[in-house]
Amino acid sequence: MSTVSNICEVRGIGLHSGVTTTVTIVPTDPGTGRYFVRVDLPDAPQIPAHIANVSQTTLSTELSANGASVRTVEHLLATLAALGIEDARIEIDGAELPLLDGSAQVWVEEIVRSRTEPLTGNLARSGVLIEPVSIQQGDAFVMALPSSVLRFTYGIDFDVAAIGNQWHSWQPGKDDFSTEIAPARTFALAHQIEQLRSAGLIKGGSLDNALVCDERQWLNPPLRFPNEPCRHKLLDLIGDLSLLGKFPQAHFLAYKASHQLHVRLAQRLHEMGY
Repeated sequence: MSTVSNICEVRGIGLHSGVTTTVTIVPTDPGTGRYFVRVDLPDAPQIPAHIANVSQTTLSTELSANGASVRTVEHLLATLAALGIEDARIEIDGAELPLLDGSAQVWVEEIVRSRTEPLTGNLARSGVLIEPVSIQQGDAFVMALPSSVLRFTYGIDFDVAAIGNQWHSWQPGKDDFSTEIAPARTFALAHQIEQLRSAGLIKGGSLDNALVCDERQWLNPPLRFPNEPCRHKLLDLIGDLSLLGKFPQAHFLAYKASHQLHVRLAQRLHEMGY
């Protein structure tokens, strides 16, 4: 069984909108995939969690279909994929998923609690990658390399002492997503916050749902991992690549990347038939 066993409900504030929404994950039939349903809109339009439906990648990933949109989907989608849940009806009464504590930890806890049988914890595979694929923008890049195992590796480099250069690698089936990746929270630089808010972003961001650091230190320690920011970027990558439906067996390697680059790689892989 690759869906949730029972209804799972989570409520919280959206990072960018600042609006409180309720998400209800409902069991669905095999083969239907993961899809969102805007239950607050007439006729409850569906938005399949598919790479073809990405409409925006500014500091989060947004999906649009059938005249409706849903934003900041990456943390929940990463969780569903990592827990082996291929089919899920995700009902939401607004346009943005709740950020919760800035990580995927609450999603994991609530989904596991809703199950009546153990989760497989296996990411669905679509085949073996046979040639390298890369997307680059300046010194930032994301690539997929042929590999004997499915692996994700991420590197970041910030010119602030509290973050600096960090790397992390995660191998599904070997490393536990729920303890190694899911708890890693989103992060922000203090000097960028006012600029982002003036652009209409992060209206729901706070020290309760994001790590914030200035030029010298974290404003709301302690961190859950020494390289928590890097692990969070890896979480975002998994969520964005999950829009393929299944993952090709490959080593996904990213450095200083973004939702836009993640999505461009997924689009390229989709064009290649993965």
